[in-house]
Amino acid sequence: MNAKKNTSSEISEGKPVAIVTGGARGIGAACCRDLHTDGFYVGIHFRGSQDSAEKVLTDINGDGFLLQADLEKPEHIDIMVQNIKTAAGRVDVLVNNAGMSVNKAMSTMKLEAFDSQRGVLRGVWYLTKRILRMFMLRRSAGKIINISSVVGHTGNAGQIPYTMEKAALDAMTKSLAKELGGRNILVNSVAPGFIDTEMTASLPKTIQAGILANVPLGRMGRPEEVAEVVTFLACRGNYVNGSVVHVNGGVYGG
Repeated sequence: MNAKKNTSSEISEGKPVAIVTGGARGIGAACCRDLHTDGFYVGIHFRGSQDSAEKVLTDINGDGFLLQADLEKPEHIDIMVQNIKTAAGRVDVLVNNAGMSVNKAMSTMKLEAFDSQRGVLRGVWYLTKRILRMFMLRRSAGKIINISSVVGHTGNAGQIPYTMEKAALDAMTKSLAKELGGRNILVNSVAPGFIDTEMTASLPKTIQAGILANVPLGRMGRPEEVAEVVTFLACRGNYVNGSVVHVNGGVYGG
C-alpha cells in the first residue's frame, strides 16, 4: 500500500503521468519502460514483487514512483489513489495490466479459485472508478487502456474464469467508452496473444508447441511489442475509442 517517490528529480510542469498496474514484470514492465521513453512519469504498481518493481524504476532512470497494493482489496486501492495524488498529482493514462490466471478444468476447480479470479476484475473496475473521479473527470482528459487477451475471444480449455475475466474487460472497455462520450477520456483494450512472459514460460512444452503451431508468424510475441501498441494508444491514438486492438501474430483477427 506504500508509495515510493523518486526524490532525485521533480516532475516537470505539465509532464504526463501514467499508472501501470502489474508493472513489475512481463508486459507491465515493458509498458513502463516504453511509456517512459515517450516522456511519461510512471507509477509502477506491484503487489509482492518489490525487487522487480525497483529494477523497473532503475531501468527508467528513477523517473517515476512505486505503488504497492493488493487490487483485490478496495481499501488498498483507496490508499493507492491517495498515494498517486501525493506523488504525482495527476493521472493522464491508466494501464490496467495486473492480472492472474487460474488454470483448472471446471469440473475440478474450487469456488475459492473462481472467486480469486473474480476479485481481480472487481479491482480493475474499482481502481478505474477511483482514478476517473479523482483525476480524469475533473480535467475532462485521460486515456484508459485495459490489457485483455485473445482467449477472451477464442476461449481456452482449462481457463474458464480467466477467459471470462478478459472478455469482461473488453465489454467494460466498450461500455465505458460510451459512458464517457464527450468527456475527452478514451477507453481501449489491447488483447495480446501468446507472449513470451513468465506466465507462458510455465506452460508445458507440449502445450507451447501446440499454441505456436496456430500462430501464423510462427513465434511468440515479445512484451515490448505489446507495449508499443499501448504507447501508441496513450500518445497518438486520439481517434481510437471503445476498440479492442489485437496483438497476436495472426491467431485471431477480431
